[in-house]
Amino acid sequence: MTKHTDGRFVDDAPFDADAALQQLERADLDAPNWVLVWRKFKTHKLGLISGVFLLFCYLMLPFAGFIAPYGPNERNGEHLYAPPQSINWFHDGSFIGPYVYPIVAEADLETFQWKFVPDTEDPRPIRFFCEGTEYRLAGLVKSDTHLFCAPEGATLFLWGSDRLGRDVFSRILYGAQLSLTVGLIGISVSFTLGIFFGSIAGYFGGKIDWVINRVIEVLRSLPELPLWLALSAAVPSNWSPVAVFFIISIILGILDWPGLARSVRAKFLSLREEEYVRAAEMMGASSGRVIRKHLLPNFMSHLIASATLSIPAMILGETALSFLGLGLRAPAVSWGVMLNDAQNLASIEIYPWTAIPMLPIIVIVLAFNFLGDGLRDSLDPYQQ
Repeated sequence: MTKHTDGRFVDDAPFDADAALQQLERADLDAPNWVLVWRKFKTHKLGLISGVFLLFCYLMLPFAGFIAPYGPNERNGEHLYAPPQSINWFHDGSFIGPYVYPIVAEADLETFQWKFVPDTEDPRPIRFFCEGTEYRLAGLVKSDTHLFCAPEGATLFLWGSDRLGRDVFSRILYGAQLSLTVGLIGISVSFTLGIFFGSIAGYFGGKIDWVINRVIEVLRSLPELPLWLALSAAVPSNWSPVAVFFIISIILGILDWPGLARSVRAKFLSLREEEYVRAAEMMGASSGRVIRKHLLPNFMSHLIASATLSIPAMILGETALSFLGLGLRAPAVSWGVMLNDAQNLASIEIYPWTAIPMLPIIVIVLAFNFLGDGLRDSLDPYQQ
């Protein structure tokens, strides 16, 4: 050690790069698993961006009514199939803040359609934190305050209106509450059944394993879409939209569990022969404790990755059923219900903005797939 004039002590020994590298590797091995996972996940930029985007979407769900300028079923009879309106900031070279031009419906005698002409001489500023249609914040607190509203005497259709004069943008926000939640409920049911039956079959084996495997094979041999249609058609038509929503979620979860159960069974068949499992059994641990404390934690990384990849399948399943008219029904609002209203190709050709609800479905499904890929890679942090 050498003491400098500023009081610091410096080691005179030569720098050993190999020793420093070994210390870094040892620090990695001693780090908690979640630190290694996060460190690896940060390098997967697409998965990280998708995770932040999905987190923002789910945090926004309780406040959909506050963000939406209109109610989900609020109609404007004078603006059927109104086109998207642009938000402007400058008028005649001067800044007046965000505003829209009022649109007036005029009959086109050549095409026999209504066309909407903006009045460019009358800018109407958008109102913020204004009163509008009543809604429930987070489904609990009644409120009528909206983040922004249409100006007095004008409309504010950011993504146009549908055949009944309802704002497409507002309906997409309200529809996200059901379409994004159905995946979480469905995956909860699917994972509960899949982990339960898969762990029993893989751990105990024997006749129990044989019976569960035959049930899995029967369920996997059934055609998926016709089975969805049959079960959805059995739901009474006089049930409330909330009851139909939960039934559809449970149906999707029940039909999705066999694939996960087979994966859990295969993993348990290999893990139950490990020494730490045998040691726990010899020390008197019950079968339930061995499964919960010793087997499932070693399989948790695969379960998390499978969950993120299964949720978009649930969302697409609800969308398909609602699109076919066998899922959620009006007055419930979901992306599938909105697509059901826009399934007329002639209307989409004339009013293309009615097909906008398919865009959030595509974006959300891609985001979940990218997040699942990132988690699948990072949950094995020692893999290069």
